[in-house]
Amino acid sequence: MKPFAAIALVLTCLASAASAAPFVPASDDVKLEELPLRPADPVARQLQSLRAALSRDPANIALASLVARRYIVLGRESGDPRYDGYAQAALAPWWKAPVPPREVLLLRATLRQHIHEFDAALGDLGIALSRDPRDVQGLLTRATVFGVRGELDAARRDCESLAALADELIFSACMALPASTHGQLRASYARLRTALERRADATADMREWVLTLLAELAERGGMVREAGLHYKAAFAIDPADPYLIGAYADYLLDRGDDAGAADLTARYDRNDALLLRHALALKGMGSKAAAADIDALRDRYEASRLRGDLVHLREQARFTLQLAGDAKGALALARANWQVQKEAADARILLEAARAAGDATAAREVLDWLRTNGVEDVRLDRNGPAGPTG
Repeated sequence: MKPFAAIALVLTCLASAASAAPFVPASDDVKLEELPLRPADPVARQLQSLRAALSRDPANIALASLVARRYIVLGRESGDPRYDGYAQAALAPWWKAPVPPREVLLLRATLRQHIHEFDAALGDLGIALSRDPRDVQGLLTRATVFGVRGELDAARRDCESLAALADELIFSACMALPASTHGQLRASYARLRTALERRADATADMREWVLTLLAELAERGGMVREAGLHYKAAFAIDPADPYLIGAYADYLLDRGDDAGAADLTARYDRNDALLLRHALALKGMGSKAAAADIDALRDRYEASRLRGDLVHLREQARFTLQLAGDAKGALALARANWQVQKEAADARILLEAARAAGDATAAREVLDWLRTNGVEDVRLDRNGPAGPTG
């Protein structure tokens, strides 16, 4: 499910503007691999100016927070985790403080969430919300963390707190995941769709975010045609959003449209998650070009393992099962991932790996969780993942 924290950051940036552990440069003089931004790019020029100002006044918390927000948004838009490292570097004077100012608490929580330090992120958000229980960004971000961890009742409570604090669209979007359980998925979808229709003045960022949520809800509810329309509408607004590209590619892969998924992900070989989709699409097409992608992914995942990076376990499990053909290895990765996060995609790869490995005990754990929480998803039946529909 597309995270609420993404739009919380967008709203913050307007009011003022899935990742590896970030490398934090010691100073602006440290040269890393060249980033996608070019010197002539207006965003690059603005960031260069902001960083120069921050280097002259590193204790300026307003400026540091602005720089960090810009980098976090760039990281979200590009899928490049190195931007998170620059964001953390901007916040260095306060990063290790037990109780930093609000701006740092919320940004630090967002960055910690990106690298799956969920307990630490919740600690920061708890401090921020104890100071101000009406903090909309804090509530949205904490709802995201609870949702990723599968703590749907806690996510619902934070979203319900927004009823009197945020407009109908933000409230309905926040409630989309926790409210779409126990037979309420279609009702949740309908409420969110109506809320979007009522907001003709919604920004492009807001519309793209909500349309992606609607597409994901529609997929879970078996509304295949509606999901496709929502993905296309969101893609028309922002064809470069890595999260959207990945979700849309998965939709196409499930429909058997390997060529469409390959075309969608062809230009994003720097993004591991999108390279994985591209490799899956090429394999589905029977293309020999899949081998190069598979080799590149194997090298990247091995490098992640050597670094102790546990952020990409879901993707590694999918690679290990669907591209490397190692069911037992995939199951081990999927089970480790399930201990950290419990979204629909996490349940799906665990069930697929368990079924391929013939491990009923492993499957029962996730099936019991789905049943207990009333999670609705036509792609997951009680015996394992359903096949493509539509």
